[in-house]
Amino acid sequence: MTRSVRVLVAEDNEDHLFLTTRALEQTNHGLKLEVQGVRDGEEALDYFYRRGKYEDATRPHLLLLDLKMPKVDGLEVLDRIKSDPDLRSIPVVVLTSSDRPEDVEETYRRGGNSYVTKPITPNGMREGLRDITDYWMHVAALPEPPA
Repeated sequence: MTRSVRVLVAEDNEDHLFLTTRALEQTNHGLKLEVQGVRDGEEALDYFYRRGKYEDATRPHLLLLDLKMPKVDGLEVLDRIKSDPDLRSIPVVVLTSSDRPEDVEETYRRGGNSYVTKPITPNGMREGLRDITDYWMHVAALPEPPA
């Protein structure tokens, strides 16, 4: 039986969203992987709270979240998810270009499950996402997302 995993990628940079989605799909190792993308923090919250065009969205098993996004930044999205009893069990991996120690500290302080600095090159991005996929899809046990 093939395990099904849903991943939401919140990323405002179109190229990074494409690379992330493609890398996840190429490194799924036999999983039935469903990857959805949103382009800003407001859209991410709409997805989680099933508002507007996302009213029929199925909640993800895992969120890959950029910090620097328009409308609502990643830390605010993280706050909202981790303060909501219905959503807080969904793991959030911050995947961002910032390597600032204060961003790392703040992410964990607000309940982030992992902090990964985006590699600069496409090959580095692919390898890094393979490692993330291996860990979160094959090593760690993911909870079922809330209905």
